[in-house]
Amino acid sequence: MTESSLTSESRWIYSEIGDDPELRDLIQLFVDEMPARIFTFEDLLKEEKWDELRRSAHQLKGAAGSYGFAALTAAAAAVEQAIRQELPFEAVRRRLDELIDLCQRARVSREE
Repeated sequence: MTESSLTSESRWIYSEIGDDPELRDLIQLFVDEMPARIFTFEDLLKEEKWDELRRSAHQLKGAAGSYGFAALTAAAAAVEQAIRQELPFEAVRRRLDELIDLCQRARVSREE
């Protein structure tokens, strides 16, 4: 399945709390930070700065949970675990690619 064949319903992931009007703006700020996070993740991987990449994944894991993105939490945990287990570069890369894909797909709510 190509990206262009995905429907917007299946393409995006939404915050489980994104419909809360009191939290919407905060969640939007979190989503807006994703390009910077992705850049950092890719840079840290390229430089093989494993401790920093593990910490960054750990931080995203916690924040994503707070903002209602369970899928991001799970994917960040997988990156963190891969680094802790000292898995080969390509294994970490695959998990990071999955996390980055989810980061790119994150949206506040279906009402956007």
